[in-house]
Amino acid sequence: MTFPNSSSIDPTSLDGIKHLGEFITRLQFGSGAIPSNKDGSHDPWDHLEAVMGLATLGFNQEAIKGLEWMKFNQNSDGSWHNLYQNNQAIELGKQSNFSSYIAVAVWHFYLMNKDQTFLNSYWEPVKRAVFFALSLQDKNGAIAWNVDNLGKTDKDYLLTGCSSIAKSIECAIAISQVLNDQKLENEFRQAHLKLIHAIENPKGIFDLKKDRSRFSMDWYYPILSGADLGDKIIILTSKIKNDFWIDGKGIKCVSDEPWITVAETSECSIAFKKLGDDEFAKELLQNAISIVDQNDIPYMGWQFKERIYWPEEKPSWTAAACILAADANYNLTQGSKLLLKTQFNS
Repeated sequence: MTFPNSSSIDPTSLDGIKHLGEFITRLQFGSGAIPSNKDGSHDPWDHLEAVMGLATLGFNQEAIKGLEWMKFNQNSDGSWHNLYQNNQAIELGKQSNFSSYIAVAVWHFYLMNKDQTFLNSYWEPVKRAVFFALSLQDKNGAIAWNVDNLGKTDKDYLLTGCSSIAKSIECAIAISQVLNDQKLENEFRQAHLKLIHAIENPKGIFDLKKDRSRFSMDWYYPILSGADLGDKIIILTSKIKNDFWIDGKGIKCVSDEPWITVAETSECSIAFKKLGDDEFAKELLQNAISIVDQNDIPYMGWQFKERIYWPEEKPSWTAAACILAADANYNLTQGSKLLLKTQFNS
């Protein structure tokens, strides 16, 4: 498949993707906020993904500005709101996976820089963020996805969201080990075990209000969660390749739409790298970094029936997903194993 714009991105070196970090820095506000939408808004998860993209490429000052934005805007209960315009919250719900993801970004920065003073300085917001998520954990281990602007918990449990939270708690455990906080390590381990058990045994637990199985994320995020999926891996990978993968193009966001998305293709590349399918992982990465503008900046996606880039947005976090996928596939930095291996010591 040849896309309209040719790509000269080289994912095998940091220099070959450095322009993606420069692109993200140009978007970043003075406050540290990194917008991901055309209107200048962002959600905390996308913001943190962009922060990790910056850290991967050595834009440490900008990455820390992004993490400081998280500190400044953290709610008293440890959460963040669902959408911001710079420092102004414009959607007042609070998603559990948005909040806990700070643990992944903080641990990633530590992997890159090995600065324990940095880790200490962010332990408080990480703890509070994880505790917010755990306040929504059901007895079956799953974690409710959202608290609305009136404080009501939506007791639906999203497999994708919980998979992300599992990785976040894993990273929080890793931080607690470095900082020798044994009390919190034990507390987080217990919650993590319950959540992992739910992901490994999902029947009757997740996505009960709405069937989300048409979304590719529901099939590859459990692979990234850290759960031991055993024979289920065959089911997941077969589903991805049969229903979501378009040969030569990438991974569809949803199974019934002719829409390849760069972020999903990048994330799915990491999932297959984790499984040891290096060839397919690199093929997906190459697909992702081919959907670009004339300056090699990734679009959100490609509508392959109409043969157009759609929408014509270039989100910061989409570029960051490409950066993280390149690092995972080609071992470019000390953070390359972040999503490929368990981060805490057993």
